[in-house]
Amino acid sequence: MAWPWLTCTELILYISCLLPFLYYLFNIYFICPLSPNWPLVGMLPSLLSNAYRNKIHEWSTKLLQLSNGNFYFRGPWLSGMTLFVTADPANVHHIYTQNFQNYPKGEEYAEIFEIVGQSILTTDGDSWRFHREKLLLAMSRNWYRTFIAKMTQEKIENSILPFLSDVVEQSLKVVDLQDMLTRLSFDMTCILTFGTDPGSLSMEFPAVPFAQASDDATATIFFRLSRPLAWWKLLRFFRIGPEKKYGAAKVVIDRFIADAIKNRKWEMIEGKHVCPDLLYSYLCDENIPNSHEFLRDSVLSFLAAGRETVSTSLCWFFWALSQNKQIEEKIMHELNFIRHNTTPKGMVIFDPEELENLVYFKAAHLETLRLFPSLPFSFSSVKEPDLLPSGSIVTPGMKIITSAYAIGRMQKLWGKDCMDFKPERWISEKGTLLHVPSYKFVAFSTGPRSCVGKSIALTQMKMVAAAMLYNYRFELVEGHVVEPILSIVLHMKNGLMMRVGKRT
Repeated sequence: MAWPWLTCTELILYISCLLPFLYYLFNIYFICPLSPNWPLVGMLPSLLSNAYRNKIHEWSTKLLQLSNGNFYFRGPWLSGMTLFVTADPANVHHIYTQNFQNYPKGEEYAEIFEIVGQSILTTDGDSWRFHREKLLLAMSRNWYRTFIAKMTQEKIENSILPFLSDVVEQSLKVVDLQDMLTRLSFDMTCILTFGTDPGSLSMEFPAVPFAQASDDATATIFFRLSRPLAWWKLLRFFRIGPEKKYGAAKVVIDRFIADAIKNRKWEMIEGKHVCPDLLYSYLCDENIPNSHEFLRDSVLSFLAAGRETVSTSLCWFFWALSQNKQIEEKIMHELNFIRHNTTPKGMVIFDPEELENLVYFKAAHLETLRLFPSLPFSFSSVKEPDLLPSGSIVTPGMKIITSAYAIGRMQKLWGKDCMDFKPERWISEKGTLLHVPSYKFVAFSTGPRSCVGKSIALTQMKMVAAAMLYNYRFELVEGHVVEPILSIVLHMKNGLMMRVGKRT
C-alpha cells in the first residue's frame, strides 16, 4: 500500500532516484571509508582534504595497510587521473626490474618535472641509458671518490663544527637543524657539482635564492601530481597560484646553473686550477654533448638529488635519536672504539673507511631511511596492459605510484614493531648487517633506475653524523612539533629546533 501523500508512480520514481545515492553512500563508502569514490568527482575530495590537513603520508599509508598493499585511486570522471598505488614488494620487483621496459616515466611525468629538463630523472630508453652511463662513469673514477671524501672532511672541519661551536657559545644554544643541514648539504653538493662553495652555512644565515627556488619548485611539482592534468595546466597557462611561484623559481634556478657552467668553462679556457667535480668530468668527455641544455639538465638533476637526500635523511636521523637516547648511547659506544682525527681546534672527525666498519651506526641510518625515505613516492606510467603478481591489472593511461613511506610501515613486511625505530632489525645474530632486497627497502629505488649516488649519500651522511654526535649533544626543543611537509621530498614542516651542547 502506498503512502497516502504519494501515488504509486511517485513512490517508484522516488526510490529509483534514491537508489544510486544509497549505492554510493553505503556500498562505496563502506568499502573504502578513507577514500570514497563519489559520482563525478571520484576520490579527489579525500585527496584534497588530506592534502589540506597535511596528512597525505599517513592517509595513503593507512589506505595501503587496509587494502593489503595495493589500491586503485580514481579521480574525477574523464580527467585521466587513474592511479594504481602499491606498497607490495612483489609488485615493486615486477614493475622496476622484471618488466622494467613496460613502465617508463612517460611524457606526462616529464612535463610535471619539467624543471630538470631532459635528464636522468625524466628520460626513458636510449636517452636515459646514456645519461646513466655517463654519470656512473664520472662517479666511479678514483679521483672523484677521493675528492668526495676530502671535500666532506674539510667541510665538516671548517664549516659544520665551527658553526655548532658558535651556536653553543650563544645564550639560547638553539638551532634549526633542518635549515643548518640543508645549507650544509647544498654547499657540499655545489662543490661536487661545480667545484664552488656558495658558503650558505654561516651564523648570518644568508639568503640562498637557489635553495628557496628549489623548495618552491618541489612544492609545485607535488601540487601537479595531486591534481588533474587539465587543472594545473590551466593555472600554468594563466600563471596564477603555485604556477606563478614556479615560474619565478625556474628563472632563479636557470640563472644559477647558467652562471656556474659559464664560470667553469672560462676557468678551463684560461687554464686555471679547477676541482675534479662532475661538471669538469662532463666537459672533458668528448662523447658528451657540449650544449648548454644537456649540461644544465644533467648538473641540475645531480644537484637537486644530492641536496635533498643527505639533508633530509640526516634531519630524521637526529630526530629519531632525540626520541631514542639508548640508541644514541650505543652509537657513541661504537664511535669510541675506532680511530679518529683531531683538528687544530680540538674537534674530532672520522675517516669514511673507519665508519664503514660500524655495524650498529650503519643500521641506524638504514632504519632512518626505512621509516623516513627522502623521496616518499616514486612514479611510473604503463606502456602495455599487465597483470601484476598481486593479481591487480594495470592498463595504458594509468599512473603507477610506489609508496616507499608506506612500504617501511607495512606490518607484514617488518613485523608488529614496524613503527618503532629499531636498528637491531638490520643486524643478524652473528652481528653482521642483514641483506634486505632493494624492492623491500626502496629508499634508493630499485632495479635499473636505482639511485646512482647511493654510496656517496651514505658516506656523507655517516661522516657528518659521526662528527656532530661525537662533539655535540642534541635535544629536541620542548613542545616543538615534527611532522612531514606536503612535498615530493620528506622535509619537516616546522623545521627541527634543537638545543645544542658540547659533549664531554
